[in-house]
Amino acid sequence: MLASPPAKGSHRRHRRTSWIASSLRLSQMTSGSRYRPGGAEEMSSDENLTESTSITRYQVAVLVPCYNEERAIAKVVADFRAALPQAVLYVYDNNSTDGTVEAAKAAGAVVRSETHQGKGYVVRRMFNDIEADVYVLVDGDATYDARSAPDMVAKLIEERLDMVVAARVDRDQRAYRPGHRAGNWLLTGFVAHTFGRAFTDILSGYRVFSRRFVKSFPILSGGFEIETELTIHALELELPVGEVATPYYVRPLGSASKLSTWSDGFRILWTVLKLYRAERPLSLFGSFGCALALVSIGLAIPIFITYAQQGLVPRLPTAVLATGLMLLAFLSMACGLILDTVTRGRRELKLIAYLALRAPGEERRRS
Repeated sequence: MLASPPAKGSHRRHRRTSWIASSLRLSQMTSGSRYRPGGAEEMSSDENLTESTSITRYQVAVLVPCYNEERAIAKVVADFRAALPQAVLYVYDNNSTDGTVEAAKAAGAVVRSETHQGKGYVVRRMFNDIEADVYVLVDGDATYDARSAPDMVAKLIEERLDMVVAARVDRDQRAYRPGHRAGNWLLTGFVAHTFGRAFTDILSGYRVFSRRFVKSFPILSGGFEIETELTIHALELELPVGEVATPYYVRPLGSASKLSTWSDGFRILWTVLKLYRAERPLSLFGSFGCALALVSIGLAIPIFITYAQQGLVPRLPTAVLATGLMLLAFLSMACGLILDTVTRGRRELKLIAYLALRAPGEERRRS
C-alpha cells in the first residue's frame, strides 16, 4: 500500500518549525549561551569566563629562595603543593650551611643553587632560568600563608594584572618586629609620595607575577632590596598591579631571620634614593638647582644693595661665592634636563620589552 504524499500544509509547518528552531539556536548563541539539542542550555557566559580563567589551565611556578631554612623549607613545600597542586616548586639554595637542600629534596621540590650571595642574585637567576605563565615568589621561612596563593593567582589572571603583592597582616606580635614595622611604614610612605600610592606593604616577600613582568624586568639589586626594586619598577612603568591582605605568621621554632633591621634598612633606603635619582632626575637635580640659586640670591642681595649705594663691591669673596653657586645651580638644572631625556628613553625601551610579551591570561589562549 503506497503512502499518500504529505500535504502542502505539512511542508509549510515543517519549514516554519525548522526556522523557529534555527532562530532560537542563533539567539542563544549570540546571548552567551550554548544550545543543546533538546532545548536545554549548557552554561552562561559568566560560567564560561570562570572556566576559561581557571588557574589549572596555566603553568604555575612557585619560586622559593632559601638560605639556611632547614627547619622551615619542608613545611613551605608541603603547604604550597597542597594549595597549588598543579604548580612546580623550585627551591634555589643560596650557599646554605645546614640541611636546607636535603630537606627541600625530601619534600619533593626541584632544587637548584645560586652561588652569588644575596636574595637579589637568587631572584635574578630564577627569573632567567624558569619558564612559566604565572610565577609565585615566596620566602622559605614559613611565615607566609600558602592558602592565599590560589586567590592571588586567580586575581592576577582574571584582572589581567602583572603583579599581586601580599600585604602582611600579622597574627602574632612576634612575627613582625617593631623596627621592621616602622621601617616598612616609613619606606612605603616615601615610595608612595615619590612614585605614587599603589601598595601598603612594599617589602613583602610574597608576590605573584605574570610572565610579561618577569621576562622584561632588569634586576640590578643583589640583596633584600629586591622587593623595593620590584615595586618601583611596576610603579614607574604604571603597570597594572594589585594587593591582597594575607596572614603573616611567626617563624618556626629554631629558625632565625636573616634580615638586619639597621644595616638592611639603610641598604633599602639607599636603593630607594638611587632609584629616585635614576627615575626622577629632573626633580632631584632641579631641586638641588633651586636650592643653590636661592642661596646665591640671598648672598648677592646685600652686595647689590651696597653697590647701588656706594658704587663699590667691598665683599669680593662673597660676590665670587654667589656667582659660583648660581653657575652650579644652572649646571644642576641642565644635568637634570639631560638625564630626564635619557631616563625617558630607558623607560621607552623597558615598555617595548614589556609589550613584546603576551598579556596575563593570554598565554594559554593563543598557544
